[in-house]
Amino acid sequence: MKRLGTLAAAALVALAGLPAIAADCTGHVVGVKPITHYNHAAGNGFLAVRTGPGTNFPQLGELYLGDEFWVVDRQGKWFLVDCMTGRCRDPLWGAANPMGWVYGSYISIGGVCP
Repeated sequence: MKRLGTLAAAALVALAGLPAIAADCTGHVVGVKPITHYNHAAGNGFLAVRTGPGTNFPQLGELYLGDEFWVVDRQGKWFLVDCMTGRCRDPLWGAANPMGWVYGSYISIGGVCP
């Protein structure tokens, strides 16, 4: 019986080292002006989705206040996200359902996250 407990403990330790998968971590956009203040040129009313984790990477899409997404990866304060629900499925600019990098100060996430 003791051996079974030791094996179970070892299995839990091994599982704890596995990376989180996208479905384990979800979030939504916070901290940006509402869509009624949208101005692409001024950078208002959206969260830029970029091709890489930094402002030096090109913008490929937008997420909006309240949009929901899966978190796929993380590099520092930047998160790789994939649109789940919300206005991001019908954006005012860029590709629908964008998957790319967003800055973490404008999102709220939960679950088992990378």
